[in-house]
Amino acid sequence: MTFYKHSGPRSYLTSTMTDRFDCYYCRDNLHGKKYVKKDEKHVCTKCFDKLCANTCAECKRPIGADSKELHHKNRHWHEDCFRCAKCYKSLASEPFSARDDGKIMCGKCGSREDGNRCQGCYKVVMPGSKNVEYKNKVWHEECFTCFECKQPIRTQSFLTKGEDIYCAPCHDKKFAKKCFKCKQPITSGGISYQDHPWHSECFVCKTCNKQLAGARFTSHEDGVYCVDCFKTDVAKKCNGCKNPITGFGHGTNVVNYEGLSWHEYCFNCKKCSLSLANKRFVINADHIYCPDCAKKL
Repeated sequence: MTFYKHSGPRSYLTSTMTDRFDCYYCRDNLHGKKYVKKDEKHVCTKCFDKLCANTCAECKRPIGADSKELHHKNRHWHEDCFRCAKCYKSLASEPFSARDDGKIMCGKCGSREDGNRCQGCYKVVMPGSKNVEYKNKVWHEECFTCFECKQPIRTQSFLTKGEDIYCAPCHDKKFAKKCFKCKQPITSGGISYQDHPWHSECFVCKTCNKQLAGARFTSHEDGVYCVDCFKTDVAKKCNGCKNPITGFGHGTNVVNYEGLSWHEYCFNCKKCSLSLANKRFVINADHIYCPDCAKKL
């Protein structure tokens, strides 16, 4: 609905002749008389009222030369006839709306007739009142509420799920993923490990609590560890070099035998240093030997 406002009523130019001049229609001498100039023609007020005057859309009478006239979209009114069709308030200097049925209404009455209706209470949203517009729909500010907690959202951020609107806290509580460790909603960021979501600050080393997001780490049983803690607290020790077997860096393969473990590159004959990975070997006093060297013992 569009609202208009008049700049004011219009009056025709009238003058008084001092020299001989005749009316365009009746040819009466206009000397010393009032006349109207319309479409470059000089017309006496009597002929103007009878032949040229516009008809008032309200009272259907001519709008004479001495009357103030208002017009809108090829329709004309006496100033006193230009009133709201509902409350009869004068609209000569007020905002108004023109309905399809030809009625002129003030802003308040026009809104009640044709105005947008609130999606919450279905009452008319009056012009100038506080309201919220979203996807070509409108609500009173107090009617634009969270689907979950029913509180007005006002200036807060909000999110939608289908046709329902939620404030951010309720949306997070109802729909956000829950951290695998603290069970609280993950509202931004977070990481995923083994098909579980985590807050970045919750994904930490089981031993030293160092955050592991973006860092190298490994898992053991039900915990995750930074490299340093895994080496010192969890990893098996190589039976050859006595260093932790971490699976990081050079030589990630491991050889296990009867409860003992070796780096693959440490699984060599004690005597000739031949690599025995994937080969026959002999173990003697926790040392390994190739078959040839074992015969010489």
